[in-house]
Amino acid sequence: MSVEENKALVRRFVEAHPKGDLDALRELLAPDFVDHRPILVQEPGREAYIQAVAQRNAAFSDIRFDIEEQMAAEGNRVVSRLTVRFTHNRSEIAGFAPTSKEYASTVIVIHRIEGGRIVEEWTEASDLADLTQQRLEQERIERERIEQELRVARTIQQASLPKEVPTLAGWQIAPYYQPAREVGGDFYDFLELPNGRLGIVVGDATGKGVPAALVMASARSMLRALAHASNSPGDVLRRVNDVLVTDIPPNMFVTCFYTILDPKSASLRYANAGHDLPYLRRRDGEAEELRARGMPLGVMPGTAYEEKEVLLDSGDSTLFCSDGLVEAHNPQREMFGFPRLRRLIAEHDETEEGSLVDFLIDGLRSFTGDGWEQEDDITLVTLRRSAASR
Repeated sequence: MSVEENKALVRRFVEAHPKGDLDALRELLAPDFVDHRPILVQEPGREAYIQAVAQRNAAFSDIRFDIEEQMAAEGNRVVSRLTVRFTHNRSEIAGFAPTSKEYASTVIVIHRIEGGRIVEEWTEASDLADLTQQRLEQERIERERIEQELRVARTIQQASLPKEVPTLAGWQIAPYYQPAREVGGDFYDFLELPNGRLGIVVGDATGKGVPAALVMASARSMLRALAHASNSPGDVLRRVNDVLVTDIPPNMFVTCFYTILDPKSASLRYANAGHDLPYLRRRDGEAEELRARGMPLGVMPGTAYEEKEVLLDSGDSTLFCSDGLVEAHNPQREMFGFPRLRRLIAEHDETEEGSLVDFLIDGLRSFTGDGWEQEDDITLVTLRRSAASR
């Protein structure tokens, strides 16, 4: 083919791009065509090239390819300088979200022609740099948005935690709270009630980030407001549920264990709204679950909550916790689990191994190993009746 025929072939090829004429492209490209700078695809061959054109035309509108200059080069090559214009307003392409922004770029393309078909293409263009900058800017904005949301969630959650731990003669109370990076909805609280009684709350709002923190804060405020209206933990949870169910976002709920300690009688009256079961460790090492039936808060109006009572002897202790401990995984993706937790509680000796909280956290670290990335908030609250308490 002559030089002019090669130029004409390239012009036909260029004109087929904005039209999305894939049949023309397939006709003009040799079966063994090689694209030396594939941008939207990994494979440099003909069909991958044609598919990339289809993807581009689906993502862009107002596409124009204007040939500004053409010249022949050695080896049946044609060098073309193009001005390419398009608006990215239809769909994502190669990880770049549409912005409705109009782009214009200068493109230098070299085509090698054999037997009336294009066998090779080399491209240099400025639009890739523009799109890359666009994506980097989008990623930066998204990172900043996520970090800001995490800061807000942490602020809400930290503001909701008790500032002080109650002091009761003959009793030891120890809370532990460790948030995950992506803050969840864990909370705990201590409620000073009439006649020297103490309310203890441990709960968890589903989800992560600001939504979970807001639901958690709302549930905590309702518990605080309604705890003084009834001496019954089950009745308090029922009242909180009936208020919360009308306001909670869809697909969200709150699990919550609420107990009232009477230090004088050493009794715990408790109710459970779908929360992980607490454990009572007797002085002889026996660990038993504190069971009570009840749906999570915010799921169904008119829910009743079973209420039970247990007496603590001298040296007995209870553990209230969230699911962040039992659902932790080791590098083999094995879960910490309730059987392991119950076994550690039974094995713990307060006189030799320090607090139950420290013992459990040491057990967790031994299980997960170094480099563990915490998946969820971990909340533990222990209540222990002193051995000398009578």
